[in-house]
Amino acid sequence: MSETQTQLTTDTWIPASWQEYLQTLTELQTEKGKSYYYKGYMRLEMPPVSFDHGNDHVVIIFAVTLFATLRGIFATGLDTTTFRKTGVQDCQPDVAYYLGENAQVIPNGTGIVNLDRYPAPDLVIEIANTSLLDDLGTKRSLYEELGVAEYWVVDVQNAQIIAYAMADQGSKRIQESQVLPGLVIAILEEALRRSRQMNQSQVGAWLLSQFQPQQR
Repeated sequence: MSETQTQLTTDTWIPASWQEYLQTLTELQTEKGKSYYYKGYMRLEMPPVSFDHGNDHVVIIFAVTLFATLRGIFATGLDTTTFRKTGVQDCQPDVAYYLGENAQVIPNGTGIVNLDRYPAPDLVIEIANTSLLDDLGTKRSLYEELGVAEYWVVDVQNAQIIAYAMADQGSKRIQESQVLPGLVIAILEEALRRSRQMNQSQVGAWLLSQFQPQQR
């Protein structure tokens, strides 16, 4: 596999050994993009990030963190962090959360999160603008095998969220989060739709009104 060939082959899964994958990361400096490794294949994603992708990314992080804060759920969110099982799997999801008793399981000063030492995140979120089919397919299988408890795919073009609960290397669709009890997926979708017409502060105020306990 030549360096030139690797540079041209992005946004698709291509055969590679673990060592070829690591060498490619070094050559291409993919801290500017995202990279995945699964079952002898690697995937590099280095396109420009659209406004809509960036907007949904921020709205979702704000919504999850706000909900966890108001409900007293311990949470640590991570943005495009590398999770690795050496020689086997590697991923850089858009967003990941450790929740509850896992919220402080990763110590400060950690670089790449070694999943042979630490648990997988409780929640992984991919923001899908051009990568929807892959996020719903191969990446979902990757996260099932890693032991992620819940996985969301944000469909940017349609302002929708496809959410899955994961267990025993399988997954099923859900309409309410199981790792964030009481968080209804439809509320998050409405926040995404509102963000097309409002600024994020206005969306945040609306989310606050939805998440706060109703006064009787």
